[in-house]
Amino acid sequence: MKSKLYTLAVILIFSLSCKDSGKEITKEQVNGVGIAKTEKATSLYVDLEGNPIALSDYKGKRILLNFWATWCRPCIEEMPALLKAQSRLEKEGYVFLLASDQSTETIKKFKAKKNFDFNFIKFTGSLAQLKIQALPTTFIYNEKGEKVDEITGGVEWDSQEIIGRLLKVE
Repeated sequence: MKSKLYTLAVILIFSLSCKDSGKEITKEQVNGVGIAKTEKATSLYVDLEGNPIALSDYKGKRILLNFWATWCRPCIEEMPALLKAQSRLEKEGYVFLLASDQSTETIKKFKAKKNFDFNFIKFTGSLAQLKIQALPTTFIYNEKGEKVDEITGGVEWDSQEIIGRLLKVE
């Protein structure tokens, strides 16, 4: 009987000590031995150094968010035209972000090899979570941060038709 009570007490103490309080821990909070605890990850995007990025960081700008992969031939084939469009639309308040769910090492190697001057970022979520079924897929956001357009498949980004479509985004 004593062993059952002892076992029950140990299980109860263990379960209570492991319970998450639901409070978010900040970098400023410190545990009893002086080691800083880290924040809970909330961003779906990180830069190639692992720093979190939020699309809201670009509020007031229009965003072209292109989802791609190093193994995706249409993704790579559209990059030269995408680069020209980026150059043309920067002065119109556009930010181009190229997001891949591949490892940051894979993205860095691709960037070094191909030498495309894009803001490459890592998508930490699942493509299915965003209802992306094919690559490349591009989301267009207005200055308010609202998704206003979605383009699936390879595009001739520097064509007059596409540039005109992007300039009309409000």
